[in-house]
This record gives sequence, structure tokens and C-alpha cells, in this order.
Amino acid sequence: MKVFWRRIHLYLGLAAGLVIMITCLTGAILVFEEELQHVSAKERYYVQPGTERLPIETLIANLRTKMPKAKVTGVRIYSDATRTVEMNVRPEGKDKKEGAKPEESRREGGKEQEKGKGKEADKKKEGGGLRAYANPYTGEIIEVVDNRKTFFFKVMSLHRWLLADDPGKMIVGVSTIIFLFIIITGIILWWPANLRILKQRLKIKTDASFKRVNHDLHLVLGFYSAMFLFVFAFTGLAWSFKWFNDGIYKVTGSPLKNPEPPKSLVVTDSVKKIGFDKVLGVISTTQPDVLFYNINAPKEKDEVYMVSVLRKDAAHETATDAYYIDAYSGSIAGKLLFKDRSTGAKVRSTFKPVHTGAIFGTTSKIIALLACLIGFTLPATGIIMWINRAFKKSGKNSKED
Repeated sequence: MKVFWRRIHLYLGLAAGLVIMITCLTGAILVFEEELQHVSAKERYYVQPGTERLPIETLIANLRTKMPKAKVTGVRIYSDATRTVEMNVRPEGKDKKEGAKPEESRREGGKEQEKGKGKEADKKKEGGGLRAYANPYTGEIIEVVDNRKTFFFKVMSLHRWLLADDPGKMIVGVSTIIFLFIIITGIILWWPANLRILKQRLKIKTDASFKRVNHDLHLVLGFYSAMFLFVFAFTGLAWSFKWFNDGIYKVTGSPLKNPEPPKSLVVTDSVKKIGFDKVLGVISTTQPDVLFYNINAPKEKDEVYMVSVLRKDAAHETATDAYYIDAYSGSIAGKLLFKDRSTGAKVRSTFKPVHTGAIFGTTSKIIALLACLIGFTLPATGIIMWINRAFKKSGKNSKED
């Protein structure tokens, strides 16, 4: 029976091995993406705190001296006094759908995330578009970054769709499903017949021949990383297949959509919309103890400002609360707290921090990094094992001849 499972394991590995190596390696790079960016471009994210913050509208005005017709579609303000203010920018002439949305608007389980849109929505949800970084004390526009041209966006594109859009996304998705079966068959093959073999398969014999060391690297490291790689692969399916994403809501008996946000009460055409500063004043008074405020500007006349906030005691980085601010009166028109979300939305919100290893902070990130690096080596060590067996069999046949 083990011969059967070994062949299945081998053929699946040959079919998807290269894609598995690519996704594991790029996944390892992306685990500490935020930390690496903050180290490599520290001046973009951190400033020397001043005595008083400037109004957001002043920062926007300064941005327009560089980009006169640019439109700011969203702003993120951190409670950390050393952090810059981030502004998502849509250049003049761009369609509304091409403007970058603030990152947290997609983290809290919004419609785009739940419906599982195509590659363009995927790219935006992963940080595509222009983002300006401003010093909140001096008003200086430190940098305007096109995220689609950054190194990490290219790594993410390789990780998610092999730089090949929809065909690449399908290949990654199918390969991920194959990877799940590889892990299952690998555990079947690893399973020891007795205690002596169990001890051998829990430790690498480093003083043995290359053939034996390679064998142990595949079996031992594969066993220790199997559970983590299975979880990472399983959660990754939510970005590859709409049916899987929708299935989360069906299994939990939850609606696919969040409740529709309220509308702003437009009294007359002469009444002007409030600005980001007014919205920040309202929400910071209501929710002062948060890590950041992410403010989305309304696109239509009767839409509200949507503010996503991440509380300091949040369960994880995507457990955000959403507040809706009337675009004319500045009153809170409604809210959708994380604790009030559907079971499906709560479960779906955990997929990203689990998939990236951020769910339990630095410790789980280190585990994710190591597991991904091991996953990168498994196809190579597996192929070497197969070659060694093939040569061994051919050697026996030649002796018999």
C-alpha cells in the first residue's frame, strides 16, 4: 500500500513542485514584509515627533503642490506619534475604480473581499495604487509611492498569480490543492511502523551520507512543518477560488455581504461635505484608544465616510471596527463592530493573519518563515530521493543482467 501512496506523492510533487517552491519562497519573503519595509525605508514611515499635528487638509494641500489635480481617496492616521500620515491618492484622469483604497477598508470584511472579485480587485486589495507619506508636524510630503512598482508588490504578484494574472492565479490555486494532498500523503508515508522507526523519523542523522541526510531532511523537516504548511495552503485557497471563499459563509450559515452602510442626509445642494479633519475629530473622541484610524472618503453625493479602527485590544490585525460618519453633519450614522459581524465574516477575517503567520505576533511569524523555507526545500529533497531510488533500482537490474 505504501508503494501506491509513494507513487501518488511523487506524481503530485512532480506536477506542482515548481509552483510550490515559488509560493513557499515568496511566502517566506512576505512574512516580514512590513518589518523589512520599515527598516529599509525608515524615513518613509517614521518622523521626529513635534509639538502639534497639522490639519490633514494642510497635508493634502501640500501634496497638491506636487500633484495639482490629485484626489485623496483615503487617509490613515496612527496613534503612534512617530508615524507618518498615509494618504491614498488617485491621479487626475484615473477612473474611480482605479484609485487605491485604504488598506483597512478591505481588511474588515467588506463587499469586495467577500464576493471574491477578479485580479484587479485582488491587486488593489493588496496595496496597489499611489500612496503618499507626509510628516504630520512639518507638513512635508516625504514620498509618493506607486505600490505596484515596489519589490514587495512584485513578490506578492509572483506569490499570488505567478505574474500571469488569471491563468497564473488558477495555476497557483490548483497547485495549492495538490499541495494539500501531497502533505496528506506525506504524513501517510512518514507514519512509522514501530517505536524504533519513530525515533529515526524525529531526528536528522547529520553524520551520515549525503543520501541519508537528504532522506532525513525530507522526512523529518516535512513532518515538523506539515501542520503549518497545511494551514497556510488551506487558507490560501480563499484568494484563489471564489467558491472556496463563498463556502466559508455557506458553511457558517452567514450572509455573503455585510449590511449596507447608511447614507448621508443631504439637506440641500448648497451644503458642503465635511473634511477629513472633522471626521477624525468625531471618531477620535468616540474611539480614542486605537492603533490607527483609516478614513475612506465618500465617492457619491449621498455616501458616508467610512472609518476603520483597530483597537489596541483587538484579537488580531484584521479585527477592525467600522464607523460611518455622515458626510455633511459629521454625526455617526452607524457602526459595524467586529464583535457584531457574522460568524462567516469573523472566520474569513482570520484567514490573512493566519496565512501570513501574524495571528500570534512575532512568534507565529518566525514559525511561518521557517515552515515556508522548509516547504521551499521539500520538492528538491523529494526529487533527489526519487533519483536515488531510481539509480538504486537500475543498479540492481544491471547486476541481475
